[in-house]
Amino acid sequence: MADEKFSVEKSETEWRELLTPDQFRVLREHGTERAGASPLNYEKRTGQYNCAACGQALFESSTKYESGSGWPSFFRPLANAVATTTDSSHGMTRVEVHCKNCGGHLGHVFNDGPQPTGQRYCMNGLSLKFEPT
Repeated sequence: MADEKFSVEKSETEWRELLTPDQFRVLREHGTERAGASPLNYEKRTGQYNCAACGQALFESSTKYESGSGWPSFFRPLANAVATTTDSSHGMTRVEVHCKNCGGHLGHVFNDGPQPTGQRYCMNGLSLKFEPT
């Protein structure tokens, strides 16, 4: 991802000024928040989940479901909202999900979700901003 160009690019200093320290750790340094820590786990209203760094629309609330994982989970992102890369950290291979607009780390996608996609986009709540409609 280091060579990838994004619509929104900022210096490390600019990202640090824009994000909280915890958001910076997750979005820019590929961190993970503690399971069960996000208030978005309990969000039930209709709306849209956007990237907390750049505002890019990522997920509709109609695709959110309770996965039991401890992180907000979705079965499908919005079209052209996210991109993926291979993550071989922590002694395993996973598929990392990042914002297609700014490259911010959102979480990972797994093939154990519900139909119609069978996918679980397991997202860090710190990476998301909920906008009710």
